[in-house]
Amino acid sequence: MFNAGDEVKILSCKDDPRAVGRTGRIVDEVPPGPLTGGRWTVHRVGFLIGSVLCHTTELQKTDQ
Repeated sequence: MFNAGDEVKILSCKDDPRAVGRTGRIVDEVPPGPLTGGRWTVHRVGFLIGSVLCHTTELQKTDQ
């Protein structure tokens, strides 16, 4: 489970494969639901990459 502001490493990302290997921050205040297809919103992934949507299994929490 993730919380808003958590830093995560993107292990895989069907939404945007360019995000793989990068880190970003979780945006969602509540667990993802049907609107996002059960995926977390990850922001600050990269300069040319906007926010991406990733499933829990595609993310790994990093030590802050």
